[in-house]
Amino acid sequence: MLACTGPGRCSLDGVYGLPRPGWVAAAAAAVGVAAGPPTRPVWAQLTPAAEETLMKAALLRVTDRLLPDSDPAYGPLPTLLVVLTFVTGVVDAVSYLGLGHVFVANMTGNVIFFAFSLTGAKNLSVWASALAIAAFMAGAWGEGRLADTPADTVRHFRAIAGVQALLVAGAALASTTLGHRSTGAVAELVILLGCGMGLQNAAVRRLAVPDLTTTVLTLTVTGLASDRPGRPTIRRLTSITAMLCGALCGSALTLRAGIAWALLLALLLLLAVAAAASAPTERDRP
Repeated sequence: MLACTGPGRCSLDGVYGLPRPGWVAAAAAAVGVAAGPPTRPVWAQLTPAAEETLMKAALLRVTDRLLPDSDPAYGPLPTLLVVLTFVTGVVDAVSYLGLGHVFVANMTGNVIFFAFSLTGAKNLSVWASALAIAAFMAGAWGEGRLADTPADTVRHFRAIAGVQALLVAGAALASTTLGHRSTGAVAELVILLGCGMGLQNAAVRRLAVPDLTTTVLTLTVTGLASDRPGRPTIRRLTSITAMLCGALCGSALTLRAGIAWALLLALLLLLAVAAAASAPTERDRP
């Protein structure tokens, strides 16, 4: 399972699917013995490949615990999609509470708001809803163009998460320099966040992991209510809970600390997803 050819040179490929607990401690102990008396922390002695493999196994264990009904072919992707679902809750809380009652992820809501605003409903903006829809579509279009470039699924997913993180970082920076009250500032934030959520939604749609769309819960709630209790139930409840918790955190930060702090939380989570997305699924293996 664990082969060490010298100090700090270990192959952990066999650990990838290891089901029993305690493998991390065993791997750390083996590395320590092979390397001799420790002069640095065990993690510092691992090669990048070993660190990546440890991350893969850790993510798989989290997925097994959190979503025991997930198809092993998806590897750790379900856990990462749960994190993105949380991010959606955060970002939509920012856009609705901080940018004038507009969604950047929930396009169904934007279409409805657009119709309401056309009839003169108060506190709704025709241009903001239309801009959010256009920005979302632009992001989805960009994801489609990136997908045309030959690359495995995980590399593509990691790239999309990285680009989305850059867009959210730009929105956080803009909110601190321009604020979020003026029309121009709102437009810039809606464009940046809408494009990011369009990228995310298109990439997740391409992955097609059941019940983990990250931005839409209508079918998830429908399946939870209409289907008999079974394996998908935990996955659906997890997705709903992630969105709820993300919206709670996003709204609390937006109302009490400012939208920049809420966007910072979303940014940190996106960076974590991009870093963790190096773990391949079985579909990406030769």
